[in-house]
Amino acid sequence: MATGVNELLDMLFEMIDEAKNVPFASDKCMLERDKALDLIDEIRGAFPVELAEAKKLLAARNEYIASAKREGELIVQQANEKAKQILAEDELAAQAKQRGAEMIRQAEEKSRELKKAANDYCEDALRRTEEAVAEAYDEIKKSRSRFRAAAAGLSGPSAGQNQVFDAEAEEEN
Repeated sequence: MATGVNELLDMLFEMIDEAKNVPFASDKCMLERDKALDLIDEIRGAFPVELAEAKKLLAARNEYIASAKREGELIVQQANEKAKQILAEDELAAQAKQRGAEMIRQAEEKSRELKKAANDYCEDALRRTEEAVAEAYDEIKKSRSRFRAAAAGLSGPSAGQNQVFDAEAEEEN
């Protein structure tokens, strides 16, 4: 005999389909009661087996879906964490670039200030040196002039006299 519910239902359908019509009623037919009841009993007996298998399949399906959901949620969570990590790294890189640019700007500004201070110092030192050299040059010219005057006085009309050159007296003049 058939074991599946579908096969048993097919057999019942064929039995009804092939049954003879009741005289004077086209929508009614005659069946062998015992055969029909036996098929219905077999269907009832097969239902628990089929239902148990269906319940197992549903449970397995539900477990598979739950497992897939858990795995999907885990993948989404990992992707979110990775995205946050990448964003944090990008933010750190941006902060580092910004800080580096600020440090470079400050260093360039400090360099300009130091260069200006060095230039100002050199300009002042050269000016003072030029002034000191000019004063020394003037002093040399004066001393040379006094020397010539003293030398000329020695070789002049009173060459026989001992003249002493007095630098302090000359400075007052």
